[in-house]
Amino acid sequence: MHYVRPVTVPVLALGDRSLYPDLQAKAYLAHAAVAPVSTLVKEAVSRLLASYAAQGNGAFFEWMEQREKLREKLGRLIGAKGEDIALSSGTSRGLTDIALSLPWRTGDKVVLFDREFPANVCPWQRAAELFGLELAFVDTSRAIADTGGVLDQVETVLRGGARLVAVSAVQFQTGLRMPLEGLGRLCARYGAELCVDAIQACGVIPLNVEQLGIDYLVTGGHKWLLGPEGVGFVYARAERARALVPRTSGWLSHEDGTSFLFAGKGQLRYDRPIKQSIQMLEGGSCSALGFAALEAGIEPLLALTPAAILAHVGAYLDPLERGLVARGFRSLRAVDPASRSAILTLDPPDGVGATELSNALKARGVYASMPDGLLRLAPHFSNAPSEIETVLAAVDESLQVVHSL
Repeated sequence: MHYVRPVTVPVLALGDRSLYPDLQAKAYLAHAAVAPVSTLVKEAVSRLLASYAAQGNGAFFEWMEQREKLREKLGRLIGAKGEDIALSSGTSRGLTDIALSLPWRTGDKVVLFDREFPANVCPWQRAAELFGLELAFVDTSRAIADTGGVLDQVETVLRGGARLVAVSAVQFQTGLRMPLEGLGRLCARYGAELCVDAIQACGVIPLNVEQLGIDYLVTGGHKWLLGPEGVGFVYARAERARALVPRTSGWLSHEDGTSFLFAGKGQLRYDRPIKQSIQMLEGGSCSALGFAALEAGIEPLLALTPAAILAHVGAYLDPLERGLVARGFRSLRAVDPASRSAILTLDPPDGVGATELSNALKARGVYASMPDGLLRLAPHFSNAPSEIETVLAAVDESLQVVHSL
């Protein structure tokens, strides 16, 4: 048995689009929705399929070992140990698993935030119904101008007693980067736990779970991690994972769950203890294809680093924001640069619908997304500053088209 070597990563530079030769867009600005697939990802999937085609069952253990290496690499992105990471099918699954596994007491309070993506609300609502919890929502309507007000509201709730704060690292609509370090300090002060939905941050924003005081972090692979849909991971601080209640389990949730397959006779047992790490959530067969692709997807992020990528993206969005505001768009970007992410969201000019505008832009080679009637622009490391003129020209043409409808 040997580890399948990862795809060889070429020397990359910020603004280098060479990994995306098939991408049709002149400017792909929809990474906050779904990332395009790179040649690295395509090659990784092809290698896995070739391995299974040649070996069948013989490839299973090789690619299982690959996933152990993947944990270590994902840990490097968030400042965690690979052993504290469980691979999952995505953000929704991971948050649901955490919500259903916490050792709740009737009346426990969970702090949530309005305007969140439903994936970070629905699991807590279901847990509240099942375990008799209380949900407290924090108003974020003024957070773009002042994230300190959010912290004040959270502290008020925590002072009255709360078990957990569940927050997105970056708000999906506005791109607001939430004050995770401040939330971590508040949770530590009042004995609460912090659970972070990192799908709009992980890979493009520096994260360190220890420094930020994060107890649980959940994310999916198809946005900033540049992987496919249907894969992601869950981090849990080791002592928090040991306190979880495994309300579901599968054959791989248990210690030495695979030993009966290769260790000889007498290993088939049903009394093996459930793992004490967060990897107890990995109950059965997973997407070998998806995790091979995810490892390839994150290789450029590890090489370039999220800090450098965020600076590159910020330098791309700054002039783009100025140009769009001059054209009548209203920017929802945070006032404080420290609260900005890789997302620029704008309210279109009066009389311009986001759907019509987005369609017109796509026809001109600019791919964006439009959550709840807003125009959301989200570049990554592969977007070059030279695209900005192309984007603004496409906006001008698109506005003329929309006004003529």
